[in-house]
Amino acid sequence: MSKPIVAIVGRPNVGKSTLFNTLAGSTIAIVKDTPGVTRDRIYADVEWLNFRFTLIDTGGIEPDSSDIILSQMREQAQIAIDTADVILFLVDVRQGLVDADAKVADMLRRSQKPVVLVVNKVDNFERQMPDVYEFYNLGIGDPHPISANGKLGIGDMLDEVIRLFGEDAGESEEDDRPRIAVVGKPNVGKSSIINKLTGENRVIVSEIAGTTRDAVDTEIIWNKKPYVFIDTAGLRRKSKVKEELERYSIIRTVTAVERADVVVVVIDAQEGITEQDAKIAGIAHERGKGIIIAVNKWDAVEKNDKTVYRYTDDIRKILSFMPYAEVIFISAVTGQRLPKLFDTIDMVLANQSLRIQTGVLNEIVSEAVALQQPPSDKGHRLKIFYATQVAVKPPTFVIFVNDRELMHFSYTRYLENKIREAFGFRGTALKFIIRERKEKES
Repeated sequence: MSKPIVAIVGRPNVGKSTLFNTLAGSTIAIVKDTPGVTRDRIYADVEWLNFRFTLIDTGGIEPDSSDIILSQMREQAQIAIDTADVILFLVDVRQGLVDADAKVADMLRRSQKPVVLVVNKVDNFERQMPDVYEFYNLGIGDPHPISANGKLGIGDMLDEVIRLFGEDAGESEEDDRPRIAVVGKPNVGKSSIINKLTGENRVIVSEIAGTTRDAVDTEIIWNKKPYVFIDTAGLRRKSKVKEELERYSIIRTVTAVERADVVVVVIDAQEGITEQDAKIAGIAHERGKGIIIAVNKWDAVEKNDKTVYRYTDDIRKILSFMPYAEVIFISAVTGQRLPKLFDTIDMVLANQSLRIQTGVLNEIVSEAVALQQPPSDKGHRLKIFYATQVAVKPPTFVIFVNDRELMHFSYTRYLENKIREAFGFRGTALKFIIRERKEKES
């Protein structure tokens, strides 16, 4: 079940990051003052009236002239058009209606995508409403006055967003074909892999990083079983700024991962695993997806009997937060081990949907507790009453304890390792929810 995507578009200094942080409930978007400040967290999960959606701050406009503002706003709007289910178009009541707003509004209108026009920095609704009405001239519907900073008007704006999702938003589709997102940095060979699997050039492939135009869904039948492969789109034009290219590839990765059951993270064997690969893999890990690390261009690497172990070791070190990920070495050019990719996908899909009986699960947990005593604090020891599996995709376990504060992360990881030893769960994250219970209740 994929969550809808909502993207924020707007000129510099209209309050995009402030609105993003207000909706995300924490300061995630980092205001950049010094070079090298991380700006990775450009997406967040938001919930409103039992609707969950993924919010994306398209941001990233740091212009030198008004021409660059407009071209970057068009790029930003195009990304929102390509990836979002609903677009939040943010304007500034204090600056009023400007030419760049009108040109982007024109693009959004032609896209036929649902747009919520949001007029920010309205601190006094009564006094500033005449200024808000000016934005009717954009011709993209009613302006919604808000103050992102003062948290005014946010509820009405979100009501409109949810209305635009439609009645079936968030409901799973009838289509039960496995969905496989192929993600990775630009130019690692994502499109080449899909082209080799389909036997035809479905996706534009070029040596220039970021030439895949749109996210493309390709059905591939393997051993009479259908799979849907989602290829993540690159940039429409080669970005001059590496950081901008990375930002946009992350946005498109988020949207593809949301729709997928299993994520294939493609790494360039010649380059080796990088920090950017870890960021992309982390998106799939956070969302509890099945994960396969595909080391592509393996045919181009000089090998000896230790090469595979060395590469695997490097991957495990950099992706230490997801030791469960499956690693496979492939070549899109020669087709080496591509059939094994389907076997690995099937295994990960099965593990994502694996259910463990409560009685069997509790035997494993009891054995683990007997082998290693739970932590204690000031004579007060953690007691684990029982555990039960409550969901799949990812497999999710609730553990009932006497005191949640005593359930340290390290002990949860220990129990996870014991459960994995017993049941495998290769290729999939496991989620643990710790619930507190008084002893007499248990």
